[in-house]
Amino acid sequence: MRIAFVVDRFPTLSETFILGQITGLIDRGHEVDIYCDRPGMTIKIHPEVEQYKLLEHTYYTPIPTNFRVRIVRAIGLFRRNFFKAPKILLQAVNFIKYNRSLYGDSGGFLRPLYLAIPWLDNLPYDIILAHYGRNGLKATLFKDLGITQGKIVVTFHGYDLSHYIGIQGERVYDHLFNRVDLLQPISQHWQRKLIELGCDRAKVMVHHMGIDCNKFECINHQAQSSPIRLISIARLVEKKGLQYSIQAVAQLIPRHPHLEYQIVGDGVLKQDLEQLIEQLNVGDNVKLLGWRQQQEVASIIEQAHIVLAPSVTSSDRDCEGIPVSLMESMAKGLPVISTYHSGIPELIEDGVSGYLVPERDIADLAEKIEYLIVNPEIKQKMGQAGRKRVETDYNIELLNDRLVQTFQQLMQTNTKSIK
Repeated sequence: MRIAFVVDRFPTLSETFILGQITGLIDRGHEVDIYCDRPGMTIKIHPEVEQYKLLEHTYYTPIPTNFRVRIVRAIGLFRRNFFKAPKILLQAVNFIKYNRSLYGDSGGFLRPLYLAIPWLDNLPYDIILAHYGRNGLKATLFKDLGITQGKIVVTFHGYDLSHYIGIQGERVYDHLFNRVDLLQPISQHWQRKLIELGCDRAKVMVHHMGIDCNKFECINHQAQSSPIRLISIARLVEKKGLQYSIQAVAQLIPRHPHLEYQIVGDGVLKQDLEQLIEQLNVGDNVKLLGWRQQQEVASIIEQAHIVLAPSVTSSDRDCEGIPVSLMESMAKGLPVISTYHSGIPELIEDGVSGYLVPERDIADLAEKIEYLIVNPEIKQKMGQAGRKRVETDYNIELLNDRLVQTFQQLMQTNTKSIK
């Protein structure tokens, strides 16, 4: 099969779940191209991006923000490419007065023309796999323009069914629901949301994101010694709830002065979190490490005892999916303390493979951390249960096999017969 991925940015260290799908499909003999608005982080990139030469199959659609420059470049693009696909380009120009209710923010002045150009030199695709709902809107635009006749599959993660519809309105996906062939929410939580929004339930099938369990060797927790090390791996944004984990750790330091808490990631709240750490006077115990490559993150996890993921619904309604960092930690046999948020309870069974606490409950979070500190045998049992859970339901190899089967069935039958 020929498969086109439509994503926001590529490459990016924070979306290894998309990379795992891309490389898994290539390993299974399928051709993959990647379409995105802009490059991601290129200073530090995952080694598989280079190993699979993925940048040679990545196409960008940079659209000038300056109105005059946008027009001048569009005229040039139109002239140079007109005879490749005159009907498509004329249709794209006619979409200048796009219907925002159909395509959300995937339309815009001359945007359809810019989006169409990179597709003209490539052969037709069997499957268009869009990650996040806003990229699904682009895929429906491509079909309406006549750019592709391939089957459209859209993966919904969380942001696109929370914050995004808060901005665009709950009818933003109505046209997508009609035009799409299959929706793949990453959890049952978001499956219910899609059906609530009006999508035909026959078009909705949960497909988890996953990890390569073979890359994560289980840690022997009984061999771990003091100091106790806590970690979080997350973007520094409100929905990750990191201010609450920092405050919980601060409550424990007087009783556990050698406690260490490392936060891997970067983001808009970096300065705010640095100020909080300074105000609580816990700079010797709590460290913001910034982004790290996967090998570095694996090393940090190797030295850790407990993972914290205190996710919350942010003030702008943004929500998680199921963080892949939790899957990676559980695959290493680490107990996880998280919250009753989004699809996280589908991954972590409270009291079995970790603990779940209410959002923003600092006291409960601190209590659960301390319980694991003083009961190391519980950490071992939870770690083993977590590893088994990930191997069974979040194993990227099994998930990619299932993805290929779904695509093949989608091409052969109508959506309603997919199981």
